[in-house]
Amino acid sequence: MASINQNAYPDALPNFRNLGILLRILLIVIGLSVIAAVLRTSGFRSAWQELIVISALVQPVLILSLVVLGLANTWLQRLPFLPGALIVLGLELALTTLVYGLGRDLYGAGELVRNLFFALTISAVLLFYFNLRSRALSPALSEARLQALHARIRPHFLFNSINAVLSLVRADPKRAEVALEDMADLFRVIMADNRRLSTLAREVALCRQYLNLEQLRLGERLLIDWRIDNMPHDALIPPLVLQPLIENAVYHGIEPAIAPGVISIDIYTNRNQLHAVLRNPYHKQGSHHTGNKMALENVRERLALHFDAEGSLKTTISDNRFQVHITIPYLKETA
Repeated sequence: MASINQNAYPDALPNFRNLGILLRILLIVIGLSVIAAVLRTSGFRSAWQELIVISALVQPVLILSLVVLGLANTWLQRLPFLPGALIVLGLELALTTLVYGLGRDLYGAGELVRNLFFALTISAVLLFYFNLRSRALSPALSEARLQALHARIRPHFLFNSINAVLSLVRADPKRAEVALEDMADLFRVIMADNRRLSTLAREVALCRQYLNLEQLRLGERLLIDWRIDNMPHDALIPPLVLQPLIENAVYHGIEPAIAPGVISIDIYTNRNQLHAVLRNPYHKQGSHHTGNKMALENVRERLALHFDAEGSLKTTISDNRFQVHITIPYLKETA
């Protein structure tokens, strides 16, 4: 069996259609252009003039690059990192040569080699930065799987679930069989390679299986309000994101109380964005809140890894209710 550390994210090209990625590219290119202008001159005025000259070539190449890379993004994402990076570098050299050829009189003769070197350097720096950033965030997935696995084998969860199943073996053997299948499915998903995005329908089904098991031991204390009539079943989300949040809702919102509590799960789309809103009772006193922030931060890191600035997780507390609101782009699986 593969260890958790062996399932870290592989090197991959950035998503060239992501607004956060595009903004980072723009800022880095502008920053490198300013640095190049300063290094090649000895005064503010001359540096400003040099920056204008550099931008005259860099900006058209940058705009063309973002358009071409955005159009080719789906194809590039299917490639291994090294071949994809080489294709991106080759594309940047080709676009630089094209723009330089069209404006040779403006850019000056004999500057092509220098401009190609500059374009190659900027492109390599960008690829290295995004790869380094991806590596810095990727441990969040392994940590999430470790936390999820630990949660699944928490003594009280496993012990109570097994006892609940045993109590059903004679009275309701069919339900006991379904519960055992749910437990097996949970372990199977957790131990699987979860690096790629999963469909929302599959993740909701996993959450239902988890809640069915919790319902066995909590009974009428656990009430679930599903609001998923407008849920897009084909939407893509990071795997094992919803289930840990629902688990937190059970652990922090339902277990500490004697009276029944309601967990509401609202999933919908708005303006080409997918929203998932989870609410549960909030208890100010008690030790159940320990560790909650760590789980939430882990989910935030995974959203940043997949969606950069387009993904967010916000929490609010009002009227003794704790709310988690996830917003991500509405993506569908491409053929």
